[in-house]
Amino acid sequence: MERLRQLLQRIDGQGYKAYKHLGGSYDFNLFRLSVDHVQGDPFALPSRISVQLNGAQHGLPAAFGNTPERQRALEDFLGRALDGAIRQHCRGCRGSGRSGLIAIAVNGQQVLKRNAVLATENGLEARLLFALPGSGRCVAARDAQAMFFDELPRIVAQGLNWNGRSLKALQTHIESVEDQQALRDRLPRLNAVAFIADGSRLPRRSGDDDRPLHNAVAFRSPAELRQTLTVPNRGAVSGIAIPRGVTLIVGGGFHGKSTLLQALEKGVYDHLPGDGREQVVCDPSAVKIRAEDHRSITGVDISPFITTLPGNRRTIDFSTSNASGSTSQAANIIEALECGCRCLLIDEDTSATNFMIRDRRMRQLVADRQEPITPLLHRVRELYRQYGVSSVIVCGGSGDYLSVADRVIMLDNYRVRDVTGRAARLAGEPPQAVRENPPFRPEKIRRIDFSLAPLPRQKQAKIVVRAGRQLDYGNRRIDLSAVEQLLDAGQMEAIGRILAWCRQHDPEQPRGLIAALQQALRQVDEQGLDLLLPWKAGHLAVPRLYETAAAANRLRRQRKTDT
Repeated sequence: MERLRQLLQRIDGQGYKAYKHLGGSYDFNLFRLSVDHVQGDPFALPSRISVQLNGAQHGLPAAFGNTPERQRALEDFLGRALDGAIRQHCRGCRGSGRSGLIAIAVNGQQVLKRNAVLATENGLEARLLFALPGSGRCVAARDAQAMFFDELPRIVAQGLNWNGRSLKALQTHIESVEDQQALRDRLPRLNAVAFIADGSRLPRRSGDDDRPLHNAVAFRSPAELRQTLTVPNRGAVSGIAIPRGVTLIVGGGFHGKSTLLQALEKGVYDHLPGDGREQVVCDPSAVKIRAEDHRSITGVDISPFITTLPGNRRTIDFSTSNASGSTSQAANIIEALECGCRCLLIDEDTSATNFMIRDRRMRQLVADRQEPITPLLHRVRELYRQYGVSSVIVCGGSGDYLSVADRVIMLDNYRVRDVTGRAARLAGEPPQAVRENPPFRPEKIRRIDFSLAPLPRQKQAKIVVRAGRQLDYGNRRIDLSAVEQLLDAGQMEAIGRILAWCRQHDPEQPRGLIAALQQALRQVDEQGLDLLLPWKAGHLAVPRLYETAAAANRLRRQRKTDT
């Protein structure tokens, strides 16, 4: 620690690059500091530091991280504690560019596995961004000393040192995640794809604020559908279990249908205590399906839904750089099945109408032989009966879906009612098959070109997350704006790094795209996210298989001018 102080005094006022002398490790008595990377300019990305504490220094019981779920919850809580301490103790701007910034990557309302805080049997490690202060482009040693010797020890003490402090909030956080995982694990025994606990608050504050809405109507299950489960920490939890099969969510506009579906699509993740959705869980393989105009598709067999296209274009091995609503939605379902999806989540509002339904009068006007699309309506029951894939569909205007539903739930002013019986009386006979369609072949092996080439005037290809859920993978941009279960930039960059890892370690993909991605994710699970980076950093988060495959599937082919 004193060596660091002397180094700062010696380089005071020198050119900013003199900060490079700080690289190394320093004993701060209550923790060890490592300066892992020093930025070359106050306007560049901040420096990276890490702090390590052994068990005696952090004071946390070993039992708090003795399972993967508890370890993930512990790391998430500590990251948030550090973030709060930074907001309280970091003065912020201290000169040119980003000078004075201290930050840590944290999760939103969900609890993801990150590499910002690592809890192991050897202790804790936290990785921070640390923008060394500059006056112009010179070292500002006095401000740097304040950051290192005043602010940082306060931040570490508040966020990571728990000796003699109450652990109640941390224990609640861990137990909440543990209970959510227990609920999700019980779904197969319930023959269900999702569970929504009574008292949950599903609405969010706004489209760009994922926190719970104040004074939202609490969810309450109808008595005839209510079930009570027991979880390890909270005990008895009552609510509604959405069964396997075909479930419709119906009701008037603005009564909460899409809000309920959005809660289910995020139910593949664990949530913070107090989020309102921390007792809403969904099958971890569930995928939100929508139409996605203009997306790229490579070699997907969409023939189960679209048999032929004008010009005799093949649909058994369909590729396009500019998909329509119907071809994109068909491809999205097939790609989800390739990933092992057991539950499709679909909102009529974000679907292609001609993919969802084709009514009697339209069939009279346009003969079946002229229409290549077999709507989902005609295959949704087959998906469940023959392939075990359930569907939860929000319907506001497609009454024909009543004839293929196992359960119909109505939202009436945010209140849930079971209207299955009444819907069955109104439904009539299920629709007759339009034609004999090819079977679904989720085991079909596909390969994707993971080549990574730099942009013009770049020496090395870069993987960069852009605004609007755009991912730069070298000279190719991947549009992930319609992949609705993707949560944050940490997952997005990790996905780009996984594609690059596959390019290096499994370039031929002998077992196909999905097997290559599964292998990469297994390696990440075993060795950690650090596997994906050549340097130490703390901004990555673990993605699901589906979102990783979604990025690969949206990689546009290399143009000749790029290679």
